[in-house]
Amino acid sequence: MLGRLLGIAALGALARSGYDQLVRGGLTLDLGIGRTVRPLGPQVVEIAAARETVFDVVAAPYLGRPTRAMAEKLRVLERGEDLVLAAHFTPVGTRIATTVETVRFERPERVHFRLVRGPVPHVVEEFALRETPEGTELTYTGELGTDLWAAGRWWGDRVAAKWEAAVKSSLAAVRVEAERRAARRGGD
Repeated sequence: MLGRLLGIAALGALARSGYDQLVRGGLTLDLGIGRTVRPLGPQVVEIAAARETVFDVVAAPYLGRPTRAMAEKLRVLERGEDLVLAAHFTPVGTRIATTVETVRFERPERVHFRLVRGPVPHVVEEFALRETPEGTELTYTGELGTDLWAAGRWWGDRVAAKWEAAVKSSLAAVRVEAERRAARRGGD
């Protein structure tokens, strides 16, 4: 009886550890079976700043030196002229989720993101920047894919909700900083 209880406890601990690793991005289930892809976004933000300014704000932590505040959220692992490999750190409850993504820049109109490691096997995203009479329209779109049919869709819905909330927060910060820079320059 004791052996059976120890076995159940060990399985429970293993399941908890696996879940923690999945949430943190340390374990990605990329089985290639029962793949479901769902959209992310769109999220649209109107920004009272020139497109170049908005692009510079988005690209700065990747292509330049991140601020101290950004260093807690982002670490560039490898940098090229228009492509970086970056680790992103996102609070999820009491855990910190780590995702690793490639980020590719097409100045001044697009920034592309592709997940390399994270809580799901597939994410591609894009920030599209369009000039408007008032400044810039930044549109976020993407897709998130999970495996294992209904179980994967359930997991994907939970991840997508956190993912899109993190993007919404990032877009709000981009708007504030771009508009601050535009105002400092007397408009763009």
